[in-house]
Amino acid sequence: MSTESSPESGGKSLFSLQRRERLMEELRAHGAITVRDIAAKLGVSELTIRRDVNILADEGLVSRVHGGATLPSPLDRSTAGRTTSHSYSIGMVVPSLDYYWPQVISGARGEAEVQNLRIVVRGSAYDAADNRRQVQALLDTQNIDGLIVAPDMGGEHGKELLRWLNALPIPVILAERRAPLEIPAHKLEWVATDHAFGAGMAVRHLWQEGHRMIGCLTDSTSPTSPHVVRGWTQAMNALKIPLEKSIHEDSAKLDNGDRAKHFDRVLELCRASGTTAMLVHSDTQAVAFVQHCVDRGVDVPGSMAIVGYDDEVAYLAEPAISAVRPPKSYVGKVAVQLMAARLAEGRMRPVHRVDLNPELIVRESSVGAPRVVMEEAL
Repeated sequence: MSTESSPESGGKSLFSLQRRERLMEELRAHGAITVRDIAAKLGVSELTIRRDVNILADEGLVSRVHGGATLPSPLDRSTAGRTTSHSYSIGMVVPSLDYYWPQVISGARGEAEVQNLRIVVRGSAYDAADNRRQVQALLDTQNIDGLIVAPDMGGEHGKELLRWLNALPIPVILAERRAPLEIPAHKLEWVATDHAFGAGMAVRHLWQEGHRMIGCLTDSTSPTSPHVVRGWTQAMNALKIPLEKSIHEDSAKLDNGDRAKHFDRVLELCRASGTTAMLVHSDTQAVAFVQHCVDRGVDVPGSMAIVGYDDEVAYLAEPAISAVRPPKSYVGKVAVQLMAARLAEGRMRPVHRVDLNPELIVRESSVGAPRVVMEEAL
């Protein structure tokens, strides 16, 4: 990555995008700039500033004048009717290209076309070190102007990754992630689904269907699960369902044999506690749990009502599974909208952090069946 930069950053130079943002800020503040003055202010050569002015003029953002630039004038015919390629290039790093994230990418690409932005996508893993490698590859090879990323934030490596992202000299938007309070990520913006709200919707739906003991089955390796658990806990407390008697089990890193034993244990806990409904994250896990219930003679939804989370494959189960559906496409769309606004307005724009509500898709697995005590069903 090349750096060329400002006096206030200790002699290291600004990225080209940062310089052009500074030029635009000076123009918005004063109406005009001179090459000599702005070069001295930014600590770069006059030739560098002339190149920046030429780029901005070619994009129709400024009007060239002798020795400097002004904001575009309707009398400047040199920019009239000019067609340009994409105005900015945005890097996007996501942890999966085959589950959940394709819809996020699709939403981002659709909005990028509207905003005349170029999106460069790289797949990564749920691993902070790989996240950083993929971001660095974009910075080194693609000359990107902004970054949309869904980083792994677990452990010290995840925290260090967030600090590094926060220090990058280009705008960074987190997708489906929020920086924890202990990381002073004052520059990072984000758009994320309110998964706790979605879990609360699922619990209240099951309550309205007559269930009074509602369990939660999650995967602790997923960045979403802590929010689902928080929403489940909050809703249970609000409904005065005793948490100390409720089932909350972790299904992380189970192969097929261990999963069957694990699900048997969950069903045994359900029998012992009188639990008749479960919120399961993710819905691939919910599909497996429904199949296990059927194999064990536990009727769904008669003896066990189930709501999944993610709504990627829940509709494929038999019976079809009710599921909380995050607005995945809109996460990508809003992330690009935030990035476009940041690139257009520069540092004058306050940091934005957006929560989006999911929706509950009600299907056969959670409604329309008489309540049967589990002991009777077995």
